Amino acid sequence: MNKWWPLAGLRLRTPRLELRLASDSDLCALADLAAAGVHDPAVQPFTFPWTDVAPAERGRSVVTYHWSQRAAWKPDSWSLDLAVVRDGTVVGTQGVSARDFAILREVGTGSWLGREYHGLGIGTEMRAAVLHLAFAGLGAEYAISAAFADNPASQRISRKLGYADNGVERQVSRGRPATVQRFRLDRRAWEATHAIPVTIAGLERCRHMFGLPAALDQGT
Repeated sequence: MNKWWPLAGLRLRTPRLELRLASDSDLCALADLAAAGVHDPAVQPFTFPWTDVAPAERGRSVVTYHWSQRAAWKPDSWSLDLAVVRDGTVVGTQGVSARDFAILREVGTGSWLGREYHGLGIGTEMRAAVLHLAFAGLGAEYAISAAFADNPASQRISRKLGYADNGVERQVSRGRPATVQRFRLDRRAWEATHAIPVTIAGLERCRHMFGLPAALDQGT
């Protein structure tokens, strides 16, 4: 266990997946996936268009993004970006982030999968994993998400996991106006709908990094 960076020992496990802080080899695998493409190039599903660059730049940006988020980590402003592993193969990444979490108890999520892994239910399972971390492990009260109106896959995942519509906003996508659908999940709705088994290992050593005390009634 790395005493200086205990997040390295955090593990989330579902029936098919393991989520963990990406090792150097995991980052290489994620970069390869990103370079190969993570969505139909005719559309842009991300509010920050990080995929609208050449493959080599896209892959490199994945590595530097993960590095930057670790370097910027503070207990009152953090982004936990995990490699998603299925049967020993890195298939994508799932993030959960927050500002002033100890006070607001609200997280946001973001993710992507290698294109060959779309449509297999992995997106639902990996988001369920970080929601379990947030609600059961960290004591969150709310989770938020958002998706462009022309990204029905992401919207289906949110609704399947119990999120409620939370209004719309306008953003620019590829130089044109686009509508973003916002979603919000509260603790009561999560408790009523979560059905995917998730186990958490290594959280107790990390709790201070999320701005939390050493013990929580909900446990891990």
